[in-house]
Amino acid sequence: MSVIRKSYTVEFKTKVVREILREEKTLSQIASEYGTHTNVISRWRDQALAALPGAFSDQLANAQAAKEAAWEKEREELYAEIGKLSTQLAWLKKNVVTCLSRDERVALVDRTHGELSLSAQTQLLGLNRTSLYYQPVPPSEEEILLKHRIDKLYTDHPYYGSRRITEQLKREGLEVNRKAVMRHMHEMGLAVYPGPNLSKRAHRATICPYLLTNVTASYPNHVWGLDITYIRLRQGWLYLVAILDWYSRYVLSWELDQTMQVAFVLEAMRRALALARPAICEPRPGKSIYQYAVSGIAQRT
Repeated sequence: MSVIRKSYTVEFKTKVVREILREEKTLSQIASEYGTHTNVISRWRDQALAALPGAFSDQLANAQAAKEAAWEKEREELYAEIGKLSTQLAWLKKNVVTCLSRDERVALVDRTHGELSLSAQTQLLGLNRTSLYYQPVPPSEEEILLKHRIDKLYTDHPYYGSRRITEQLKREGLEVNRKAVMRHMHEMGLAVYPGPNLSKRAHRATICPYLLTNVTASYPNHVWGLDITYIRLRQGWLYLVAILDWYSRYVLSWELDQTMQVAFVLEAMRRALALARPAICEPRPGKSIYQYAVSGIAQRT
């Protein structure tokens, strides 16, 4: 009857020899644990110890040096690529923040992206992550009524300031302080007053001359006017910016927005400049350009 000899793999022998070299267990314990004989594992140990000097031969040392050199070169290439990508990323972030408005950058946020987190996206786009979770609260009914009343008073008495408007509102039974009136007038674009220190000679270079002194619009695109007005609505308000040709009283472009941001004013001007170029562009003093345009339309009809 033939006896079948056990065959052990190189990985198994290596594992057993490492266990022996740790000297944490006896040969009998290791042999019992791995299901072999002590003479067999002793022979494996002797073979491993005999082969150790060859591991430090010049050939192996040269091979290891070549591998380390290749790894070092690859690491340097990776560091160079990382530096290049970091520079490109910094340039891209700067231009995105400069060239795109906040609304445009918010529109680029992908909340369903699996690999790029929302925090990383907002950092790249120059946004505040907490602002993305903010749910806008509509204005209260009291604020709407108060702003509508301030607009009516200012329209009837454009020479009223925040003090006189506050006193009038108090006479009508509305409990409001002057700071609130000033804030609402500023939001509505009604707080028109000279800037600080403009009467000093050192600041005369910053004062722009009024180009319409003794000038009358005499041909199309001679004088353009630009103004922003407040429009009352039942559930809130809107701001209207319009650009008007004073000669023909033709509204060249207009835009609506819920806030007094500069973006919708620039968009209206861009659309107007796509049609023609004026000789003079000034805001309409006194009467709102919206009222001026309406009066011109009524005269033509």
